[in-house]
Amino acid sequence: MCRSVDVRTAVPARNDGLAAELRADLAQRRVTAVSLLSSPGSGKTALLELVLRRARERGLAVAALTAGLTTENDTRRLARSGAPVKQVLTGGLCHLEAAQVSGLIGGWLPDGTRLLFVENVGNLVCPATYDLGETLRVTLMSVAEGEDKPLKYPTAFGAAHLVVLTKTDLADATGFDDAAFATAVERVNPGVEILRTSSRDGRGVDILLDRVLAVADGAAPHAPLLAADHPRHQGHDNGTAKAHDAHGQGRVSRAAVT
Repeated sequence: MCRSVDVRTAVPARNDGLAAELRADLAQRRVTAVSLLSSPGSGKTALLELVLRRARERGLAVAALTAGLTTENDTRRLARSGAPVKQVLTGGLCHLEAAQVSGLIGGWLPDGTRLLFVENVGNLVCPATYDLGETLRVTLMSVAEGEDKPLKYPTAFGAAHLVVLTKTDLADATGFDDAAFATAVERVNPGVEILRTSSRDGRGVDILLDRVLAVADGAAPHAPLLAADHPRHQGHDNGTAKAHDAHGQGRVSRAAVT
């Protein structure tokens, strides 16, 4: 007898199972994983390089995985920070999956690593629905991409624990409407914090690192309504993390780290 399988549900379900195992493994190792999503050209690699540098300056043990379709350019750029970096060549696949991340960190991630940044393929569609076992999911966009981008890609922005606006030093030149952008983000992800950054002048970089460290130290991240039923948003335990309650106690906020 033939049996049909809907790959639209079977593939993500298998990925979610592997992601849950990876999350448990990272929690046991006391590693906080941060997933970075954006479209190509958002400036996330430049921003991540700065974050890694600042983390090392603070004496933090950090590492990064970066995904690319065919080149290792991003690996070379991130390696300038001095942090351990591993490249994932997807061979044309438009997103990372939990199996790829798990397979790479098993024999590579240095003991004692506190923060692991995972830079996904530049794409706001495919990666948005794949759990990578992360503790914190960050979605980024630049001021050159248009204020309505969160409305065009509601899953990517709606499932984020934190939204980061990049290249803010170009806001005036691009005519970016910050208020319209904030309204669009609020529509798809009520209550999520927006951090405004620039890799050119360094604004917002330390705040971003502070937000990540707050979660690593036990604060529960913002809980996106869009992903309320997803396992990764039902609380996490990285050795010190506290589940948030119905009133948001323990949730990362501006006041928590500024």
